Amino acid sequence: MLDTAAFICPIPVTDLERARVFYEQTLGLTPVDRSEAGILVAVGGARLLLYLSPGGARPTHTLAAWEVPSLEPVIAGLERRGVTFEEYDLPGLRTEAHIAWIGPERAAWFHDSEGNILSISEPWVRTAAKG
Repeated sequence: MLDTAAFICPIPVTDLERARVFYEQTLGLTPVDRSEAGILVAVGGARLLLYLSPGGARPTHTLAAWEVPSLEPVIAGLERRGVTFEEYDLPGLRTEAHIAWIGPERAAWFHDSEGNILSISEPWVRTAAKG
């Protein structure tokens, strides 16, 4: 049922124009539709809905993530566009040069123009079961 439905990830923003500029110019994504309530942005086969949230609620967890072939070149490219990556030193989560191992994958986190947490990661490393 849902496995064939279009996927939209809603992301709250307090300033639609500032968010549009960040997602379009900084991240290189393409807005595909706009209304007074929000902006729909194309992302691969899915879409992000940047919606106006006057309360400014900022989630404390990752809202959206992109899987990229290799983190380092994407991090370098986003840094050139002004993105600042987070550094963590917590139990179970420690970054080195912006990157942390999370189980079988490497990932890095940054904030959008509204303070929402976004991430990039490499494809999961899969190992054959030994028997």
